[in-house]
Amino acid sequence: MNKLTNALHQVAHPLTGAAVDYDPLMELIGDSRLVLLGEASHGTHEFYAARAQITQRLIKEKGFTAVAVEADWPDAYRINRYVRGIGDGGTSIDALAGFQRFPTWMWRNADVLDFVGWLRAYNDALPQNAPKVGFYGLDLYSMHASIQAVIGYLDQVDPEAASRARYRYSCFEHFGEDTQSYGYATSFGLSSSCEEEVVKQLMELQRRTDEYAQRDDHLAEDEFFYAEQNAQLVKNAEEYYRSMFRGRVSSWNVRDRHMAETLDRLIAHLEQQGGHTKVVVWAHNSHLGDARATDMGEQGELNVGQLVRERYDDDAVLVGFSTYTGTVTAASNWDAPAERKHVRPALPDSYEALFHNTGLSRFLLTLHGDNEAIVGLREPRLERAIGVIYRPETERLSHYFYATLPDQFDVVIHFDQTRAVEPLERTALWNADEVPDTFPSGL
Repeated sequence: MNKLTNALHQVAHPLTGAAVDYDPLMELIGDSRLVLLGEASHGTHEFYAARAQITQRLIKEKGFTAVAVEADWPDAYRINRYVRGIGDGGTSIDALAGFQRFPTWMWRNADVLDFVGWLRAYNDALPQNAPKVGFYGLDLYSMHASIQAVIGYLDQVDPEAASRARYRYSCFEHFGEDTQSYGYATSFGLSSSCEEEVVKQLMELQRRTDEYAQRDDHLAEDEFFYAEQNAQLVKNAEEYYRSMFRGRVSSWNVRDRHMAETLDRLIAHLEQQGGHTKVVVWAHNSHLGDARATDMGEQGELNVGQLVRERYDDDAVLVGFSTYTGTVTAASNWDAPAERKHVRPALPDSYEALFHNTGLSRFLLTLHGDNEAIVGLREPRLERAIGVIYRPETERLSHYFYATLPDQFDVVIHFDQTRAVEPLERTALWNADEVPDTFPSGL
């Protein structure tokens, strides 16, 4: 063990499975109103489970009233209605039914199912007039579903406005749900852009705010906000799919700005209903760690973590996660089946390898201060990011970037060996020959 790993070993807080494991994190969070919980992959059980455990404590002990995740707005809103007891009831599995688009395992998995069940039970046990904890999506891939949601809402409250919305959104009809073809055709002048139509639709909806949102009670306000956010999503998604053919940085920035703006609008909406809103955010490390501390930031990319810090400053706490090796649920290509893949041991000059060399199997490390360990971590190192696709054969090129960890996050949580998250639907490639102990008993 060299000098730096020895210093890390001394200041790291081991995670033992005890109830007090995350006490140092709770103390650091204090009265902050935003806690951003990352993940180093979209398919690791330990990341999902830890986020759920931390979020439960934030809700019970610090009064957090919303969970906002890297998921599409209409799909997550179905969960929101379920956990708050709105609508026709159903089960936790029914609440996850909206997640039918690749990658389904990101939200249709055992850990999310358990958390959604816990959240419904928690809300059901609250006093009658107490604010219930909601569940919301921040992402923008659901353009077609959001169009249908806007029209469906207007059919209920203003049929004439619904007809106008149908006419405006018919601009996309030629492409069906193939949003990338729309982006390609408009970017290269093969088809007219629908930008003007989606902007007009959003502006009309916003002009009718008082008429639509004030009809009854908070539920009417929520339903209008749901529709307005879907219209905003269509506008931003239209821009996103056109930007895809201008380069990665352009489309990435459109997407992360949308997620940060959605978070801001959600907070403002909840604040209007009374109380001091506190939100937990779940998304990938690459979205929630401050982009300015990475080489992606040097290339012009920004992200949610950077935008949140710029707006909320010390009122936000950014938490990153890492792993050295294990298994992960991921695909080999976009829209390909989910597989349970082996995660190669981290590269020697990475943060993950440095944490592995401490000899600690799992720990929490606060990245504030100028002690020897934190000073040593300020040297830029490789950091691994596995999304919905994992290609071990091109590991260095596909999954690593340079970062300065203490500037990127306030806290890092490391699990040296991890295992794949359990999809609710197993594919043959996932190769599940036994059901793990953590799989929900309700299935």
